[in-house]
Amino acid sequence: MNQDNKSEFTKCMTKTAKQLLDWYDRNRRDLPWRAAHGESADPYHVWLSEIMLQQTTVATVKGYFEKFLTRWPSVDALAAAPQEDVLQEWAGLGYYARARNLHKCAQVVVEVHQGSFPQTEEGLKALPGIGDYTGAAIAAIAFGEPAAVVDGNVERVVSRLFRVTDALPGAKKVIKAHTAEITPTKRPGDFAQAMMDLGSGVCTPKTPKCLLCPIRGACAAHEAGDMERFPVKAPKKAKPTRRAISFWLEHDGHVLLERRPQKGLLGGMPGLFSTPWEERPAFPAKEEWLTHRPSEDYWKPVEGMAKHTFTHFHLETKLLAAKADSKLNIENGFWHPVADLDAVGLPTVFKKIAVLRP
Repeated sequence: MNQDNKSEFTKCMTKTAKQLLDWYDRNRRDLPWRAAHGESADPYHVWLSEIMLQQTTVATVKGYFEKFLTRWPSVDALAAAPQEDVLQEWAGLGYYARARNLHKCAQVVVEVHQGSFPQTEEGLKALPGIGDYTGAAIAAIAFGEPAAVVDGNVERVVSRLFRVTDALPGAKKVIKAHTAEITPTKRPGDFAQAMMDLGSGVCTPKTPKCLLCPIRGACAAHEAGDMERFPVKAPKKAKPTRRAISFWLEHDGHVLLERRPQKGLLGGMPGLFSTPWEERPAFPAKEEWLTHRPSEDYWKPVEGMAKHTFTHFHLETKLLAAKADSKLNIENGFWHPVADLDAVGLPTVFKKIAVLRP
């Protein structure tokens, strides 16, 4: 790009950013973690919301965010909380590694940074659970750093704006570079949130509302009339199916639950004792599940099957039930009142399995 073309491009991007910010000032979403117009954002609120919003919708996150903030109004309060309490409040949001990293990150901020978040993208990315996107979002929104913030909504907007023909995920670097080109040095946090709002409500995956878009004049895909082609995505691989048997052991109105290992899927969360979740054509046979049952009681099959989908696989589970003569002490196990099962913080997959109980 020669100097004249570069100058013209810069003017165009500056105009585009201004148009988007003007639109945002009139149409911004009212979200509980956003600062009022003209006020500085609270880094703790921005960080907490951004971690929760990973792989989760805004509608779902609102309630969780408000509950967390009521219980732990500061990063110091969250750092001092037992991890088990944090995981319990997180139950239902999924991707539980986020909750473990959330708690660990709070402790690092308090112990290493005296309760204040680093103010640069690189400094933030050194914290547990903060990657490229989250580091850029906090840096821009909370600290005014002109970082290129790219979530799924922004990917869609930018891929259409520049008509990026490379397929995702390979196109991520190109999209990030284009986002950096158009991010202004003034109000970068508002610009990032404006891009998110635009992608969420106007530049939607299907039937985008181009007539309402404040930057359609700069959009290459709109000019070509092929907006829904973007972003280009590589074909998805079929998810494998894993199958398992879970065990419902009850005594005197209590059910035996397992505290899962800290590392691995659903680490640190409560659940039902189960056979390993393995990809297989059929459910584990009796000779196999006998080696995984938590007690030697008489186990009866329960009608039905629970289905749950994780990021990389489907899980199908059948349930066996038994009555125990006493509350056995079992490694990693604990007894919980059946009537108060909702309070223990079961992940959604185990809630689905528990519905099958006799």
